[in-house]
Amino acid sequence: KKMRNVFYFKNKLRFALMAPALAFSLMITSCEKQTLDEITPSDSLTEASAFTTPERIMLAMNGVYDAAQSGFYANNAVRGYPFGAASIEQGDTRGEDVLNVATFYQITYEGTQTTSSANNLYMWETLYALINRANVVIEGLQGAAEAGTITQEQADAYVAECRFLRALAHHELLTNFARPYNETPDASHPGIPYRTMPINSSDRVDEASAQGRNTVKEAYELLLQDLDYAENNLPAERNEQIIKATQGAAIALKTRVKLHMRDWSGVITEAEKLVSGTTTFTSPIGGYSLTETPEGPFANDDSNTESIFSIQNSSNDNASVNGSLANMYSGANRALIAISPIIWNAAFWPEDDLRRTQLTAEYFDGERYTTKYRDLAAFSDNAPVIRYAEVLLNYSEAITRTQGVTDKALALLNAVRGRATDAVYATSGATAPYLNISSPSGMLIAIGNERRIEFLAEGLRWKDIHRTAKEGDFGFDGIPAKVYYNETVGEDWDAASGSVRAELLNNIPARDYEDNAFLWPIPISEVNANPVLAGQQNPGY
Repeated sequence: KKMRNVFYFKNKLRFALMAPALAFSLMITSCEKQTLDEITPSDSLTEASAFTTPERIMLAMNGVYDAAQSGFYANNAVRGYPFGAASIEQGDTRGEDVLNVATFYQITYEGTQTTSSANNLYMWETLYALINRANVVIEGLQGAAEAGTITQEQADAYVAECRFLRALAHHELLTNFARPYNETPDASHPGIPYRTMPINSSDRVDEASAQGRNTVKEAYELLLQDLDYAENNLPAERNEQIIKATQGAAIALKTRVKLHMRDWSGVITEAEKLVSGTTTFTSPIGGYSLTETPEGPFANDDSNTESIFSIQNSSNDNASVNGSLANMYSGANRALIAISPIIWNAAFWPEDDLRRTQLTAEYFDGERYTTKYRDLAAFSDNAPVIRYAEVLLNYSEAITRTQGVTDKALALLNAVRGRATDAVYATSGATAPYLNISSPSGMLIAIGNERRIEFLAEGLRWKDIHRTAKEGDFGFDGIPAKVYYNETVGEDWDAASGSVRAELLNNIPARDYEDNAFLWPIPISEVNANPVLAGQQNPGY
């Protein structure tokens, strides 16, 4: 049950880094309402009282997770911003492998965003609201440890959770509002403000409103400091292993972050902590491994070996009918995000791949929709953030970029591909694809294609476009062309055919890397509140 009160501060000044409804506040949530004492009930905690008992500190930490799961939207609606659903839906619809069916994601899909477009505006605001909640709790934990309310070890572990979530949020901002790491040779181009100070007083509002954009290099350095701290202070295993930050989650996220930095040796160093074996891979930290079948992480999203970190949704706390994953993606519900013929028809995706048969379904005489999100009534599907399959593919790519095509790189790729294709090829006696790749460029294309199949409808497509678009590593150097739904017919979904009707791509053509639509603008609410950022707006806005 979500608790209604928050940490109120004396001044109610509006600051764009926190949405108006949450200005100067830190919501505390819990699955159950707990009675802490009769004088200060648990649903009316102040910042001063929130860190006075271990129970209240736990509630404060839960509030940071809640900020990651369900921030706010226009008119105080809940739509899973930032990570409860919206980061997945936005990350997919910025790419070409899903299809925008109605007007819900049209602005994101077609790249027509402005400084006041709701989808990108609320991603910025809720990500910074999450960051601020984490920072307020970090400061409170330091005081609690000094007072002896909790041990220093306990405080460090809670701080590590906050810093993990803070890093996750800042990286999401970097991939949407800043150019990729290799835009300049030294990554000295504008990034985003990396905020480590809690904004909980008028003086701090003034200080924060004068903070400009860190460079991309500075932001990534601070992000890695957060993740290193998280790795060193989080447990390797814990109850609620998937929905709470762990040491393995921090390491896994570092493999993604260093991939974006093009720090290939760094990816290898981190991945080696989580990957052991030669053909079948397991993790000595956290016990991660691929599930037997591709649907394993989704059929049992709260208990499986592959999901390293997910954001919890539940029947009474989710992204609602207007945002939940099952409602947006399922053909049986609102059917607002379909699988595009671009990926469905791709020849590199075998027709009998289990990811077609286990994780998609046909609706409306031929259209295809994902079935990864399965709770069509209560919308309780957890939102996947990172899986072991991604760590294996990150590792394979980093090896290929530094050493060329090796047996290890091939084995990592085929571990992911093989669980979906081995059974298919075994029946025909044929050799599974990609086992005989010899060129590094061919191998990188194969890895990129595999990522598009494996993480379809999980929000990672834009991140891969973002980090590779400048050089066109995995395809077009910019924003790929997309299908226009209103011109499709059921026959346009033709599995593994290798072609898409040309006229389907005419209305949403590709845009090159330099197009201003490649970046979202800093939202109007922010530039009105922060004169420094107003002068650092992304070009074209």
